[in-house]
Amino acid sequence: MKTGKEPNTVEEPKAEYGLYSYADYLTWQFEEVVELIKGKIFKKAAAAPKRIHQKVSVKLVSRLYVFLEGKKCQVYDAPFDVRFPKESKEDHKIHNVVQPDICVICDPEKLDDRGCIGAPDLIVEILSPGNSKTELKHKFNLYESHGVREYWIIHPENQNLLIYTLINGKYVPSGLLTSGDVVESTVLEGFKLDLEEFFGDIE
Repeated sequence: MKTGKEPNTVEEPKAEYGLYSYADYLTWQFEEVVELIKGKIFKKAAAAPKRIHQKVSVKLVSRLYVFLEGKKCQVYDAPFDVRFPKESKEDHKIHNVVQPDICVICDPEKLDDRGCIGAPDLIVEILSPGNSKTELKHKFNLYESHGVREYWIIHPENQNLLIYTLINGKYVPSGLLTSGDVVESTVLEGFKLDLEEFFGDIE
């Protein structure tokens, strides 16, 4: 793997475990956005997300930002590195680094100049053609095992939402939420989302 100044292309990982760390990640200059899961490289997408993806992201971030103003929790959107340390917070010993579309962090001790180190309280991933089933499976396992309390998966084109809530260390799914449903977060008490209204002008 090159780590020089020339941009590289990324191949999806084939081995069960990779050898790369956050220290390696910091040196790369790939043309694509990449993430590290169990030391393996995953590319987010070869091109920018569709406009509908961006519209959903901006709209949800705006609502979360207004709701959280004056509270201790903070919302961030991609690109924003979230590092999941296992035994050590040293760069060369961190093998999981992702860039969720949206995340909310309620513990300010987890925030530093490079992003978040440790599990956010809420993560939102907005599906696009660039998402692979392998990526989603690995992220589900990563978020569950590291204690992300709430994990939202939004399908903007189908206008639906699935929420996984961490209960006794395991994710419990909400069932598919769509137009007519009002979403309530268990992590952000008082935050509600009327999906019919939210998706109303998104096309």
